[in-house]
Amino acid sequence: MKMASLLLLIPIFTALVGTAVAVIVPAGRASVFNPGPHGFTEILYAFSSATANNGSAFAGLNANTPFYNTALGFPLFFARYWLAIPALAIGGSLARKKKVPTGAGTLPTHTPLFIAWLIGVVVIVGALGFLPALALGPIVEHLMIFAH
Repeated sequence: MKMASLLLLIPIFTALVGTAVAVIVPAGRASVFNPGPHGFTEILYAFSSATANNGSAFAGLNANTPFYNTALGFPLFFARYWLAIPALAIGGSLARKKKVPTGAGTLPTHTPLFIAWLIGVVVIVGALGFLPALALGPIVEHLMIFAH
């Protein structure tokens, strides 16, 4: 469970920490052409995209600067290569386990209940990881558009 938690939390951590650093550092703010919530959304998207090994950015963010070339490289490195360590640890742990017959406390993985639990956990972890940042950027921007 510790390794599975690391697999879930490393990408969220790298995207949010990178976004926080870019918002604090003057070199990170200098490349944002749209100030306010949209600029925050541009930075969040750039770091989320780098974490997901895509590396794209909104047009309003000049990501081709020494700061962003370096800062976006860290999430690419950590989210790509450091995820291999817990994944290999989980694989090694599963390879060492002995086969245990199913019992009354076993949750079968081919039932709708398991699918519902899996989707629920993914949605809750994703929401807890990104909802505060989304509230500062895209949600505020949406509210500002409809406030006029």
